Amino acid sequence: MPLQIDLLTLFPRMLDGFLAESILGKGIAAGHLAVKVHDLRAWATDKHRTADDRPFGGGAGMVMKAEPVFAAIEQVQTPGCRRIYLTPDGAPLSPTIAHRLSQERHLVLLSGHYEGIDQRIRDGVIDEEISIGDYVLTNGTLAAAVLIDALARFIPGVLGEEKSLTHESFTNKLLDFPQYTRPAEFRGMSVPEVLLSGNHAEIEKWRSARQLEKTRQVRPDLLK
Repeated sequence: MPLQIDLLTLFPRMLDGFLAESILGKGIAAGHLAVKVHDLRAWATDKHRTADDRPFGGGAGMVMKAEPVFAAIEQVQTPGCRRIYLTPDGAPLSPTIAHRLSQERHLVLLSGHYEGIDQRIRDGVIDEEISIGDYVLTNGTLAAAVLIDALARFIPGVLGEEKSLTHESFTNKLLDFPQYTRPAEFRGMSVPEVLLSGNHAEIEKWRSARQLEKTRQVRPDLLK
């Protein structure tokens, strides 16, 4: 059975093109995973389909209401599914987390909006909270898209070249090595000779050295 993902959001149309294009789109078309996007307003009960309200205690912005979110999650969830809230104050997304989630049978993703969601949602129907970085977006639909793309790459059959999983940034906590393609000479810049040598042992040694060098320069924290 393919991984089933249900995404709950106030802006479902934001993902129309994203889910249909490139490697992810091909993976969905081939049946390696299934993604269904839901409009949270469908579970609002008033005539205006209200999904947010002012925060108790005052403050700027609006907070997503508990009633429609509880109703939505309780309708789409299945036994044993993983219910995830995308939020800046969640655990940082990593390849380890993406790989773990790719092995689940069913994920329910809740994207946050405005000033966030009623805390009772987090306490009552959320299993895990994930952040895609130390910054704030206009809404969590983009964060959900990043999570879907990151975990989809670990699902067998989604990537055309499975070796890509072992030769990329953050493998063994190192950044990626430089990549080159034809032509070998361009505007006075040349491809390193070792890559043209055909000596695969030397090529691997060169790539490892470049990974370490770049990681020291850009992300020394990964080496601690």
